[in-house]
Amino acid sequence: MRIPLYQVDAFTSRLFGGNPAAVCPLAEWLPDVTMQAIAAENNLAETAFFVAQGVGYLLRWFTPTVEVELCGHATLASGYVVTHILRPEQRSVRFDTLKAGPLEVTRDRDLLAMDFPAWPPEGGPADPRIISALGKPPAESLVARGRTLAVYQRVEDVAALEPDFAAMRRVPGANAIVTAPGRDGTDFVSRYFAPNHGVDEDPVTGSAHCVLTPYWAKRLGKNELTARQVSARGGDLHCTLRGDRVTLAGHAVLYLEGTITV
Repeated sequence: MRIPLYQVDAFTSRLFGGNPAAVCPLAEWLPDVTMQAIAAENNLAETAFFVAQGVGYLLRWFTPTVEVELCGHATLASGYVVTHILRPEQRSVRFDTLKAGPLEVTRDRDLLAMDFPAWPPEGGPADPRIISALGKPPAESLVARGRTLAVYQRVEDVAALEPDFAAMRRVPGANAIVTAPGRDGTDFVSRYFAPNHGVDEDPVTGSAHCVLTPYWAKRLGKNELTARQVSARGGDLHCTLRGDRVTLAGHAVLYLEGTITV
């Protein structure tokens, strides 16, 4: 069997920036074990698989080790593949998902905008074992849908973190979004660590901004925000809070087009 494969750098307008995602359009679902094996072979933060359903698609995402409930950069990459390659006459595409409900990606020239759920922090403080593993105590810690949100005072605090990933792996399900106020026209910065999902640090994380957008919208008193994920590759997002939904917008660049043989 031959399966199309696209690799797209998401949340960036330059090649080799942002977050690379693999995208595999399928005629029908493969066995879960096969999709997981393909994701492991790709060895990227996420591989997206989608199957046509009516005018839209069913969409799933896999890290090298697990299937996840929501992935922003691989959804953006999937939207790029549909609106730029498979159906370039379309300006929007709807994806139905197993756990995150319906998602939509809309193309406006080179900008792709995603309609995602808002996940405001539910409370805190976070698990002290996870906070300790980050290496520097934050000014504030919260929890949102099982994700640790650690808030620091400066961009430099976030950029300098060197987490103890072995310690994080000893806490079942541990992952952490770290964030701080931005500067020079950026409202906030972040990084994301998910060693229990096979990704020590994710370069640019759309789903993390489902948490970050409502947090910073409330803190800064505005619903339209600019964000930068300050990983080594780096990436930029335009975030808008719309009640219980968020719009996450960014650019994408095609890196690779090929075929998998399984």
